[in-house]
Amino acid sequence: MLKLVNISQQFGDKVLYEKLNLQVNTGEHVGLIGQNGAGKSTLIKIITGEILPDEGSVELPKNQSIGYLDQYVRVDEQLTIYEFLKTAFAKELATEAEIGNLYEEYSQTLDDLLLEKAGKLQTQLDQSDFYQMDVLIQEMSVGLGIDVLGLDTFLKNLSGGQRSKVILAKLLLEKPAVLVLDEPTNHLDDKHVQWLTSFLQSFPGTFLVVSHDQHFVNEITTHIADIEFGMLTKYTGNLDKALKQKEADQENYMKRYENQKKQIEKTESYIRKNKAGTRSKMAKSREKQLAKVDRLTPPTNQIQPDFDFPYKEIVATFAVTTQGLTIGYEKPLLKPIDLTIRYGEKVVLKGFNGIGKSTLLKTLLGRLPALAGEFYYPANTKIDYFEQELAWESPLQTPLQYLGDIFPNASHKELRRQLSRCGLRDQLAQEPLKLLSGGEQSKVKLAQLTLQTSNFLILDEPTNHIDQKTKESLQKSLGNYPGTVLVVSHEEEFYEPFIDRVIDIEKQSKQ
Repeated sequence: MLKLVNISQQFGDKVLYEKLNLQVNTGEHVGLIGQNGAGKSTLIKIITGEILPDEGSVELPKNQSIGYLDQYVRVDEQLTIYEFLKTAFAKELATEAEIGNLYEEYSQTLDDLLLEKAGKLQTQLDQSDFYQMDVLIQEMSVGLGIDVLGLDTFLKNLSGGQRSKVILAKLLLEKPAVLVLDEPTNHLDDKHVQWLTSFLQSFPGTFLVVSHDQHFVNEITTHIADIEFGMLTKYTGNLDKALKQKEADQENYMKRYENQKKQIEKTESYIRKNKAGTRSKMAKSREKQLAKVDRLTPPTNQIQPDFDFPYKEIVATFAVTTQGLTIGYEKPLLKPIDLTIRYGEKVVLKGFNGIGKSTLLKTLLGRLPALAGEFYYPANTKIDYFEQELAWESPLQTPLQYLGDIFPNASHKELRRQLSRCGLRDQLAQEPLKLLSGGEQSKVKLAQLTLQTSNFLILDEPTNHIDQKTKESLQKSLGNYPGTVLVVSHEEEFYEPFIDRVIDIEKQSKQ
């Protein structure tokens, strides 16, 4: 269904791939994995034709469609959610209109050929999902939590996360031959991730998915394509099986590398000792043989991020309290919220997407006005905030320039060191922000938090784009942080080890 042949891609001095190959067969459910910056999103763009590779080609069967989850695609904002989802059946709707035209023409000409053509088209419609369209739209809306928004809501009134869910729903309704999904769980809560997992497990077609939610990838895949050091390896089985196989392959490679290294050192030593002696002929012969050896590449250690959030001590019993706090825009999203978080507590805020978790955070931060009620912080509270949207005022700035504007007193060397500790090498620190991967951009935002003191960390979906190593480091750092942590996350595996309490925002507002 999909074949990548000798794909090479380079951006400036950064080589992403050299002669990368991949074959995806009919019915395979493939997870594309790799560290942040390995080039997963770029490969998706090459597959979908958004960018052309420097070398190589993408091969697809004729007349087969690729459905791509583009969360930033332009849509007609004057459509309602229902009208937009209905466009997934555009082909069938056009066929229905053509049948109507044929019958109208027949009433004037009585040409039996028109009836015959209309009959064939009607058979096509009968064999499609057209007459189940409303049922399928409703099922999809409930499954992804779109129904609570109201299907008569205009797209222009949706938040970015809500719009992404609607775009995902339309794509799934279209049932393309090859489905390409880039981080499909980013704006879904636990319940809707479970529904999507079940949907993709029983999906009869072929799909390629990029996601940093390891549990999700493990549940839905039959094969794994792993990008590492510009090369791609395809494994049979889900993520657990692939990682075990990868570990076994790496151990085997290390043994081969060490054996070859010893043999090369032994040969080089022989050549040095005998180059000028009676065995010089033999030494020259071995030197020629050594020159022909296909040397194994030395193993490369990837940067393990290390986050350290500077803490400023504070004496307090409660970190934040709310009384009758009403949040929303023109209308309340929830009933008044009475909430108390003790100082030093690590809390996860849960609730289905669109209920108002991000709105509550922005209200507590003073970025949105409360519609009613109040909230209190103790004196000397210092808050650091991680916002989930990857939006930059100046996307052409480099990470160094961005942080330099925020921390003008910090030296160039200090900013570089901090970015490096957060997993961004020197080269990436000087790339424009918009050219960095989602995970690399998230690391810039996390680096910003490590450069300012705080005693209250508020993080909105911090794991959306980051790889497993970064996730584990962040998990450890939040667990060691002495202050208060309030986090919104749909990944239970991430927050479960360090949190003290789960607050369900919907239940909280009903008390």
